[in-house]
Amino acid sequence: MPMRRTFTLTTCLCAALLAGCSGLPGGATPPASVGPGPRGGVCNAAPAQGVIGKQGTPSVIEQARVASGAAMARLLHPRQPVTQEFNAERLNLVVDSNGRITAVRCG
Repeated sequence: MPMRRTFTLTTCLCAALLAGCSGLPGGATPPASVGPGPRGGVCNAAPAQGVIGKQGTPSVIEQARVASGAAMARLLHPRQPVTQEFNAERLNLVVDSNGRITAVRCG
């Protein structure tokens, strides 16, 4: 009898693990990337150029992100190490040593 119980428990465990791998209900897929604030899309830096010269405050960063249509934004400080992979949904705001935005670009 213990052998049958082990087999049954193993079968139930495998079924539960497989059910967890089945994805979201209705075949939906999770978003590929989530940034701060509402989800955006592909970045277009041109409409966000108006923030150049402003301080890189959270409200200015969000203003630029929304204007660009990007899903996320980040500040790039002088000599700050950053990842180099291109992300079409990310807005990069380059700031000087005083925290003023000097460049706006996607990536």
